Amino acid sequence: MNKIEKLLLKVSKKDQESLLGILTVIINNSNTLKVVKIKNSDFFRVRFKQFRIIFHKDKQEIIIDSIKLRNENTYKNL
Repeated sequence: MNKIEKLLLKVSKKDQESLLGILTVIINNSNTLKVVKIKNSDFFRVRFKQFRIIFHKDKQEIIIDSIKLRNENTYKNL
């Protein structure tokens, strides 16, 4: 079980459904979310409540790297 699956098991059902919906929108390349490029990296992020979804684009594919609760170490080790 990876870190994303563990986080989804820990959060409430409502947040699980919302996060899965946002992941679907990210994967479908929709422009309805505010996607921000992280400085000095090839990664992007989307904010949702206290969560940060970090991903990158590899050719035509979108790869979800992590979903983290926001804290001072969220963007370290990218």
